[in-house]
Amino acid sequence: MRVVHLEAGMQLFGGVRQLRYLVQGLGRLGVDNVLLCPRGSAIAGSGTPAEVIELAMRGDLDFGMRRRIAEVLRAVRPDLLHVHSRRGADLYGGFAARRAGVAAVLTRRVESVEPGPWARFKYAAYDRVIAISRAIRAQLVDDVGLAPGRVALVPSAVDTELFHPTGTRGRLTDAFGLPADARVLGCIAQLIPRKGHELLLRSFARLAARFRRLHLVCFGEGGLRATLQRRIETLGLSSQVRLAGFRTDIAELIPELDLLVHPAEREGLGVAVLEAMAACVPVVACSVGGVVDLIEDGVTGLLVRPGDELGLTDAIQRALTDSALRTRLADRARRVAETEFSVARMVEANLEIYRQVRREHGRNR
Repeated sequence: MRVVHLEAGMQLFGGVRQLRYLVQGLGRLGVDNVLLCPRGSAIAGSGTPAEVIELAMRGDLDFGMRRRIAEVLRAVRPDLLHVHSRRGADLYGGFAARRAGVAAVLTRRVESVEPGPWARFKYAAYDRVIAISRAIRAQLVDDVGLAPGRVALVPSAVDTELFHPTGTRGRLTDAFGLPADARVLGCIAQLIPRKGHELLLRSFARLAARFRRLHLVCFGEGGLRATLQRRIETLGLSSQVRLAGFRTDIAELIPELDLLVHPAEREGLGVAVLEAMAACVPVVACSVGGVVDLIEDGVTGLLVRPGDELGLTDAIQRALTDSALRTRLADRARRVAETEFSVARMVEANLEIYRQVRREHGRNR
């Protein structure tokens, strides 16, 4: 089987890392993978084990994207096109596949409302739409109106060999100049409004008055960086909060966190939560979107209502002051990550969808 993977993202964010897991796993199973991505994108030079074709991709208003994608598909002659992102890829990819006579599937990773008529028009070009969480699947079926048989559920995965507990301490504190006895909260998310950084900073300001050794490191980049830095200074937290930017060594840093906090207002699934679970780091998160597929409150982490500042503060304090609770949550979360969100399981589920779609597409020709 030959599959073209279309990814329009420029950085190695969570969705792009999922694509790399998928391509690596499919390759081991004998699938011939071709990666179609923007010129100059991070994934183009990341060593992903696939034939890489770089193409101009300028977003939703790049009306020539459909033609360019179709030309690649005609030249490559794949069995299937798998679209992994938005930025015009989800709009033009499916119609390009139709134009080239190729079956197409789309993975939907975000939980955001789309106008029903527009979404139905866009998704009509796809043989399957893959949702990474129950919340996204429900949105596609109940709100958009897609037939349940056209929407598959395949959760994201975590590489539990890459993200694992280390039992060491020092790399994280050295990287950010923190005291050796610091207690460190981490937040791993793009610096955009829906990720909830403002809520986290307000909560942290309350906690900092009670826990003198407490520090917060926020990993990620985004348009809110300058705003958040000013907010940190206004709250008097400059010595305790770091905006760490995008890090390529995140797998080595996560295991040294005392706690991962994920205060997102909306979330497709929450890859950072999965990574912390695999690394045996206890998680406090808002009960939104696909996060509830990962975290069972009081079993694999602690959940609070979205936007609940006091609830978030209390949950973090509870985790910080109860070592037995932290250990219990972390150990159970690691087991769930290993058994329910493995890369092998995600790869096999996608491959089975490819097989189904290829059979259907062959019958309909």
